[in-house]
Amino acid sequence: MWRRSFSSTTSALKDKKWDALIIGGGHNGLTAAAYLARAGLSVAVLERRHLIGGAAVTEELIPGFKFSRCSYLQSLLRPSIIRELELGRHGLRLLKRSPSSFTPCLDGRYLLLGPDKDLNRSEISKFSKRDADAYPRYENQLENFCKFMDPLLDSAPPESLQGVFSLKDQLKNRMHKSAFWARFLRQAMTLGQKDIVEFMDLLLSPASKVLNNWFETDVLKATLGTDAVIGTTASVHTPGSGYVLLHHVMGETDGDRGIWSYVEGGMGSVSMAIGNAAREAGAHIVTSAEVSQLLIGDSGVVDGVLLADGTVVHSSIVLSNATPHRTFMDLVPKNVLPDDFIRAIKYSDYSSGTTKINLAVDKLPQFKCCKIGHPDAGPQHVGTIHIGSESMEEIHSASQDAANGLPSRRPIIEMTIPSVLDKTISPPGKHVINLFIQYTPYSPLDGSWGDLAYRESFAKKCFTLIDEYAPAFSSSVIGYDMLTPPDLEREIGLTGGNIFHGAMGLDSLFLMRPVKGWSNHRTPLQGLYLCGSGTHPGGGVMGAPGRNSARLILEDVKTPLS
Repeated sequence: MWRRSFSSTTSALKDKKWDALIIGGGHNGLTAAAYLARAGLSVAVLERRHLIGGAAVTEELIPGFKFSRCSYLQSLLRPSIIRELELGRHGLRLLKRSPSSFTPCLDGRYLLLGPDKDLNRSEISKFSKRDADAYPRYENQLENFCKFMDPLLDSAPPESLQGVFSLKDQLKNRMHKSAFWARFLRQAMTLGQKDIVEFMDLLLSPASKVLNNWFETDVLKATLGTDAVIGTTASVHTPGSGYVLLHHVMGETDGDRGIWSYVEGGMGSVSMAIGNAAREAGAHIVTSAEVSQLLIGDSGVVDGVLLADGTVVHSSIVLSNATPHRTFMDLVPKNVLPDDFIRAIKYSDYSSGTTKINLAVDKLPQFKCCKIGHPDAGPQHVGTIHIGSESMEEIHSASQDAANGLPSRRPIIEMTIPSVLDKTISPPGKHVINLFIQYTPYSPLDGSWGDLAYRESFAKKCFTLIDEYAPAFSSSVIGYDMLTPPDLEREIGLTGGNIFHGAMGLDSLFLMRPVKGWSNHRTPLQGLYLCGSGTHPGGGVMGAPGRNSARLILEDVKTPLS
């Protein structure tokens, strides 16, 4: 069902010169396509795989079981995109999770957290009355910081002009930057100096320092700390990891901030809804259309793309939803880009410690700490289940294994069971389980992910760890799909297996994403733009890079930069 609505033939592409071509049908590329098409531009989206979505896809790899193969939760998708593209009308259905988090402990205790403030107080009080009092203040502070950050997400950074421009363009750019920083300073004034200092402390500090300053309970700190390292190679003790805490509470579901939801039909439904909005606006979406090279005209500007099947498609505007590394190192011809720019791209951080395992199971896991004997779903099954992370030191120890070149001896696992709320993705009585696992080096020193026995050994290690908390979990597994960092790179196109299209450290954000001087979606190659997660504001199923890039292009088309 995931490919029937889109063309898999490239023959129609060469019959015209398109206003804009988009390399990659991930959710950001589709978002850009929708906005450009709605503005009246002729747009073609070229997707390498047989289905759209990039990392936000649903695939039925085991009959009857539909896996959200890479991304698996929704919260970051910008409310403006949901509203403006009318994604609800195009099939997007969000399933809120409450509780949102469950952490079982080997000593028989557990911690549930979610949007219910009374539940949070009751659960945290089992461990610490002091922490139960502090938790609402912690959430309130993060929410205020998110409100401060919100305006930064929905526009391109105030980048300086590169190259030779007319006096009019220079004046326009200066006015734009002045207006941006004036708005930013007004926002800062609403926080006040005390909160600004707290905000800077969050940005620059290790997550462990931030959480230790707030709380005393190990399991609470570990549960919150997993958000600071998810998708990275960092430890909770890494300076700057506090920022990722903020990134993962930045989103919302139906106006409720910080609430992560499942998507009915899996994460591919997000991409399908955006794709449907783009097609309704007139965009042409083609699957199985791999781009092998950008074409450069005699004047040194973009002239289109060459597909792997030899098809030439012409356009003076090309947006790349691929990673910056893939775009500039593989697709742009050699000796076209400045040497310093190529060096900056080449040495950007694309490291990954992430493996995703998608499972089909014949029953729900029964957690020892819950002492429940019936097979029905309970509150412990609804949200994210944190396995192997009862303390921040466990997270740090797992990260150190990977720093030494080895997969974690006791991996950090985030388990989700979307079929508890979404009845469309598994047969009755059976379930889909997602395991988001850290830390797994791209090239482990003790083996190779290309070795089937090595892969199976690691998967069994993860299942055995879950057995410690939910006995007989391993025996419930019908089958599974496993994506290690090299698999994520090869199959999904994520350089290094990095789920964010590049590290989200403080040296790779805002005006420095993807590299200094080129943070506003433009590139040194005239006519080529970036619209993926490798640009501001970064990774996650957010859509903001796609929307922001489209808006910038529409400005450039209206008033071409000379």
